[in-house]
Amino acid sequence: MDKKRILITGAAGFLGSHLCDRFIADEYHVIAMDNLITGRLKNIEHLFPLENFEFYNHDVSNFIHVPGKLDYILHFASPASPIDYLKIPIQTLKVGSLGIHNCLGLARAKKARVLIASTSEVYGDPEVHPQTEEYWGNVNPIGPRGVYDEAKRFQEAMTMAYHTYHGLETRIVRIFNTYGPRMRLNDGRVLPAFIGQALRGEDITVFGDGSQTRSFCYVDDLIEGIVRLLHSDYEKPVNIGNPDEISIQDFAEEIIKLTGTDQKVVYKDLPQNDPKQRQPNIDKARSILNWEPKISRSDGLKLTYQYFKNLPEDELYKKDHYNFEKFIK
Repeated sequence: MDKKRILITGAAGFLGSHLCDRFIADEYHVIAMDNLITGRLKNIEHLFPLENFEFYNHDVSNFIHVPGKLDYILHFASPASPIDYLKIPIQTLKVGSLGIHNCLGLARAKKARVLIASTSEVYGDPEVHPQTEEYWGNVNPIGPRGVYDEAKRFQEAMTMAYHTYHGLETRIVRIFNTYGPRMRLNDGRVLPAFIGQALRGEDITVFGDGSQTRSFCYVDDLIEGIVRLLHSDYEKPVNIGNPDEISIQDFAEEIIKLTGTDQKVVYKDLPQNDPKQRQPNIDKARSILNWEPKISRSDGLKLTYQYFKNLPEDELYKKDHYNFEKFIK
C-alpha cells in the first residue's frame, strides 16, 4: 500500500520539526518545506538519510510546486516569537497571507486536507477568561504585535473561505504557549528567556509586575492534539494547550528552583499590548478529540532544561536580540 504523503511547511522550526518526527514515526512520506529564515536545519538533519523524507528549501510566500500526490498539508510556516516577528514584520504578514493562499491553492489542486497553525494570539489581550473558541478577541491591528496577530486571524478567515466556497477539507488549531526541546534559547519567549538567563547566571527579567499569566503545554502533548485534529471531522478552530495557568512571577520562581541558581528577579515595564492573561478552554478538544495534556509542567520543564543545559556554549551566549524597549508603554 502506498504511504500517505504529507507536506509540512515551517518544517525546520520548533513545532514543524516535531511534526516531521511524528509523521515519520507514523510511516508517512514527509515532504518538509522551509526557507530557514527562522528555522534551523539541525532540527531535522537526523531525518535526511531516510527514504521517506525529503526537504525543499522554499519560501511558501512564493508559488509552491510539489510533484506527485499529497494527502495532507500542515501549514506551520511563520515567525512565532516576538523577536522574530518584530524584526521581520513584512515577511510575517506575507507568510500569513500569500503563504496560506498558496497552501490552500495547492491543497485544492491535490485534493488534500489542510491543517493550519493558528495561535492564541488571535484573542489578543483577552477580555474573556479562559479563552473559548467562540471569543472573537481584543487585538490592536496597528500595534507592534499586530503583524503576527492579524496574519493569523487572516489565515483563519482565508482557510474558512476555502472551506465554505470550494468545499476544501480544512482544520484550524489555535496553539497556546508550548515549550520543549528545539526551542531557540534566545527567541524572546518567556520560558527559554528565563532558562537562558538562569544558565548564564543573569538576573531573571520579568516584564510588568509579574501578575500576568500564561499556560504552558509540553510539545509532545501539543503534537498529539494536532494529529487528532487533523484526522477528526471538525473544521472550526480548536484550542490546543494546557489550562494549568501560572503567573509570570511564580513561573520565574519555578525556573530558579529548577535550575538551582540564586538570581534575583528584576522588573521592567510591560511591552505594548502584551496579554495580561492566557489560558485555554479545552472543552472542545476534550469532547471532539478525546484529548487533554498528559505531561505535567514539572516533568516537561525537567526535559526542556536538560536540553538547554546540553547546548554548546556559543549557543548559550548567542545574542538574538531585539530592542523591546521601543514598544514599552
